[in-house]
Amino acid sequence: MKRRDALKHTAVLGGTAAFSGTLLSLLQACQSTPRLEWQPKFLSVDHAQLVSALVDTILPKTDTPGGLDVKVDMLIDLLWAETTDENQKQAILTQMDQFNEICIAKFGKVFHELDAKQRHSILEEAEANDPKFGGSVWGYPVGPQAPVGFYRAFKSVAIMGYCTSEEIGKNYLKYDPVPGKYQECVPLDDVDGVWSY
Repeated sequence: MKRRDALKHTAVLGGTAAFSGTLLSLLQACQSTPRLEWQPKFLSVDHAQLVSALVDTILPKTDTPGGLDVKVDMLIDLLWAETTDENQKQAILTQMDQFNEICIAKFGKVFHELDAKQRHSILEEAEANDPKFGGSVWGYPVGPQAPVGFYRAFKSVAIMGYCTSEEIGKNYLKYDPVPGKYQECVPLDDVDGVWSY
Protein backbone atom coordinates (compact mmCIF):
# COMPACT_ATOMS: atom_id res chain seq x y z
CA MET A 1 0.00 0.00 0.00
CA LYS A 2 1.33 3.44 -0.90
CA ARG A 3 1.87 5.95 1.89
CA ARG A 4 -0.75 8.35 0.53
CA ASP A 5 -3.39 5.58 0.57
CA ALA A 6 -2.31 4.54 4.06
CA LEU A 7 -2.75 8.13 5.28
CA LYS A 8 -6.25 8.27 3.85
CA HIS A 9 -7.22 5.02 5.59
CA THR A 10 -5.60 6.10 8.86
CA ALA A 11 -7.52 9.36 8.85
CA VAL A 12 -10.78 7.43 8.45
CA LEU A 13 -9.91 4.97 11.22
CA GLY A 14 -8.69 7.72 13.56
CA GLY A 15 -11.95 9.62 13.17
CA THR A 16 -12.06 12.98 11.44
CA ALA A 17 -14.11 14.84 14.01
CA ALA A 18 -14.90 18.52 13.62
CA PHE A 19 -12.39 20.67 15.49
CA SER A 20 -13.10 23.84 17.42
CA GLY A 21 -12.01 27.26 16.20
CA THR A 22 -9.38 27.29 18.96
CA LEU A 23 -7.69 24.15 17.64
CA LEU A 24 -7.76 25.39 14.07
CA SER A 25 -6.25 28.72 15.12
CA LEU A 26 -3.45 26.84 16.93
CA LEU A 27 -2.78 24.88 13.77
CA GLN A 28 -2.59 28.07 11.71
CA ALA A 29 -0.23 29.65 14.26
CA CYS A 30 2.17 26.71 13.91
CA GLN A 31 2.12 26.89 10.13
CA SER A 32 3.19 30.54 10.15
CA THR A 33 6.04 30.10 12.68
CA PRO A 34 9.49 29.60 11.13
CA ARG A 35 11.02 26.34 12.39
CA LEU A 36 14.40 27.90 13.25
CA GLU A 37 12.73 30.39 15.60
CA TRP A 38 10.51 27.86 17.33
CA GLN A 39 10.78 27.76 21.10
CA PRO A 40 8.59 25.21 22.89
CA LYS A 41 5.82 26.84 24.91
CA PHE A 42 5.22 23.89 27.22
CA LEU A 43 7.88 21.24 26.66
CA SER A 44 11.44 21.26 27.90
CA VAL A 45 14.17 20.88 25.28
CA ASP A 46 14.48 17.16 26.08
CA HIS A 47 10.74 16.60 25.84
CA ALA A 48 10.57 18.61 22.60
CA GLN A 49 13.31 16.39 21.14
CA LEU A 50 11.22 13.33 22.03
CA VAL A 51 8.14 14.84 20.37
CA SER A 52 10.07 15.76 17.20
CA ALA A 53 11.71 12.32 17.01
CA LEU A 54 8.35 10.58 17.46
CA VAL A 55 6.71 12.74 14.80
CA ASP A 56 9.59 12.10 12.40
CA THR A 57 9.41 8.34 13.00
CA ILE A 58 5.62 8.03 12.77
CA LEU A 59 5.28 10.46 9.83
CA PRO A 60 8.61 10.42 7.95
CA LYS A 61 9.24 12.37 4.77
CA THR A 62 8.82 10.15 1.68
CA ASP A 63 7.14 11.10 -1.60
CA THR A 64 4.94 13.32 0.60
CA PRO A 65 6.08 15.84 3.22
CA GLY A 66 6.85 14.44 6.65
CA GLY A 67 5.34 15.48 9.97
CA LEU A 68 8.26 17.78 10.71
CA ASP A 69 7.84 19.48 7.33
CA VAL A 70 4.34 20.60 8.31
CA LYS A 71 5.36 21.38 11.93
CA VAL A 72 3.30 18.72 13.69
CA ASP A 73 5.75 18.74 16.62
CA MET A 74 5.16 22.47 17.10
CA LEU A 75 1.39 21.95 16.97
CA ILE A 76 1.54 19.25 19.65
CA ASP A 77 3.56 21.48 21.97
CA LEU A 78 1.18 24.41 21.42
CA LEU A 79 -1.89 22.19 21.77
CA TRP A 80 -0.69 20.86 25.12
CA ALA A 81 0.33 24.35 26.26
CA GLU A 82 -3.03 25.94 25.43
CA THR A 83 -5.60 23.19 26.06
CA THR A 84 -4.46 21.19 29.10
CA ASP A 85 -4.62 22.03 32.80
CA GLU A 86 -1.73 21.62 35.22
CA ASN A 87 -2.67 18.05 36.21
CA GLN A 88 -2.90 17.00 32.57
CA LYS A 89 0.41 18.69 31.78
CA GLN A 90 2.14 16.82 34.60
CA ALA A 91 0.58 13.53 33.46
CA ILE A 92 1.87 14.12 29.91
CA LEU A 93 5.41 14.84 31.14
CA THR A 94 5.34 11.76 33.38
CA GLN A 95 4.19 9.56 30.48
CA MET A 96 6.92 10.98 28.25
CA ASP A 97 9.55 10.23 30.89
CA GLN A 98 8.19 6.69 31.25
CA PHE A 99 8.36 6.23 27.48
CA ASN A 100 12.01 7.32 27.48
CA GLU A 101 12.71 4.99 30.42
CA ILE A 102 11.52 2.07 28.28
CA CYS A 103 13.98 3.15 25.57
CA ILE A 104 16.82 3.41 28.11
CA ALA A 105 16.03 -0.02 29.54
CA LYS A 106 16.05 -1.61 26.09
CA PHE A 107 18.81 0.32 24.29
CA GLY A 108 20.57 2.49 26.89
CA LYS A 109 19.48 5.77 25.26
CA VAL A 110 16.45 8.05 25.14
CA PHE A 111 14.23 7.84 22.06
CA HIS A 112 15.65 10.78 20.08
CA GLU A 113 19.17 9.31 20.38
CA LEU A 114 18.17 5.92 18.93
CA ASP A 115 18.85 4.92 15.33
CA ALA A 116 15.97 4.23 12.93
CA LYS A 117 15.90 0.47 13.54
CA GLN A 118 15.81 0.93 17.32
CA ARG A 119 13.06 3.55 17.07
CA HIS A 120 10.94 1.24 14.96
CA SER A 121 11.48 -1.56 17.45
CA ILE A 122 10.21 0.65 20.29
CA LEU A 123 7.16 1.76 18.30
CA GLU A 124 6.33 -1.79 17.18
CA GLU A 125 6.39 -2.87 20.82
CA ALA A 126 4.18 0.08 21.84
CA GLU A 127 1.79 -0.64 18.96
CA ALA A 128 1.44 -4.24 20.09
CA ASN A 129 1.17 -3.60 23.83
CA ASP A 130 -0.57 -0.23 24.35
CA PRO A 131 -4.36 -0.34 24.85
CA LYS A 132 -6.40 0.54 21.78
CA PHE A 133 -9.12 3.18 21.45
CA GLY A 134 -12.65 1.95 22.13
CA GLY A 135 -15.27 2.00 19.40
CA SER A 136 -16.57 5.25 17.99
CA VAL A 137 -19.09 6.48 15.46
CA TRP A 138 -18.23 9.67 13.54
CA GLY A 139 -15.61 10.52 16.15
CA TYR A 140 -17.94 10.08 19.14
CA PRO A 141 -17.01 7.35 21.67
CA VAL A 142 -19.31 4.34 21.94
CA GLY A 143 -19.21 2.20 25.05
CA PRO A 144 -16.55 2.17 27.76
CA GLN A 145 -13.34 4.03 26.88
CA ALA A 146 -10.27 2.83 28.78
CA PRO A 147 -7.15 5.05 28.82
CA VAL A 148 -4.99 4.31 25.78
CA GLY A 149 -1.61 5.40 27.12
CA PHE A 150 0.96 7.85 25.83
CA TYR A 151 2.01 6.29 22.52
CA ARG A 152 -1.43 5.70 21.02
CA ALA A 153 -2.78 9.07 22.19
CA PHE A 154 0.32 10.80 20.80
CA LYS A 155 0.03 8.98 17.47
CA SER A 156 -3.62 10.02 17.15
CA VAL A 157 -2.81 13.71 17.76
CA ALA A 158 0.16 13.56 15.38
CA ILE A 159 -1.94 12.09 12.56
CA MET A 160 -4.71 14.64 13.22
CA GLY A 161 -2.17 17.47 13.05
CA TYR A 162 -0.67 16.08 9.85
CA CYS A 163 -3.98 15.53 8.03
CA THR A 164 -5.36 18.94 9.02
CA SER A 165 -2.26 20.89 7.99
CA GLU A 166 -2.75 23.22 5.04
CA GLU A 167 -0.03 21.56 2.94
CA ILE A 168 -1.43 18.04 3.32
CA GLY A 169 -5.08 19.09 3.27
CA LYS A 170 -4.82 21.08 0.05
CA ASN A 171 -2.21 19.14 -1.88
CA TYR A 172 -2.50 15.49 -0.83
CA LEU A 173 -6.08 14.95 0.40
CA LYS A 174 -9.25 15.92 -1.41
CA TYR A 175 -9.92 19.52 -0.47
CA ASP A 176 -13.27 21.26 -0.25
CA PRO A 177 -13.15 24.57 1.62
CA VAL A 178 -16.00 25.28 4.01
CA PRO A 179 -18.25 27.05 3.47
CA GLY A 180 -18.50 25.95 -0.11
CA LYS A 181 -21.22 25.93 -2.68
CA TYR A 182 -24.19 23.64 -2.10
CA GLN A 183 -24.45 20.76 -4.54
CA GLU A 184 -27.81 19.07 -4.35
CA CYS A 185 -26.91 15.80 -6.01
CA VAL A 186 -23.35 14.56 -6.48
CA PRO A 187 -22.47 11.11 -7.85
CA LEU A 188 -20.94 8.94 -5.13
CA ASP A 189 -17.93 8.21 -7.36
CA ASP A 190 -17.08 11.92 -7.26
CA VAL A 191 -16.77 12.05 -3.45
CA ASP A 192 -15.01 8.82 -2.50
CA GLY A 193 -12.00 8.87 -0.20
CA VAL A 194 -11.06 11.09 2.72
CA TRP A 195 -11.88 14.77 2.47
CA SER A 196 -9.98 17.65 4.02
CA TYR A 197 -11.89 20.69 5.30
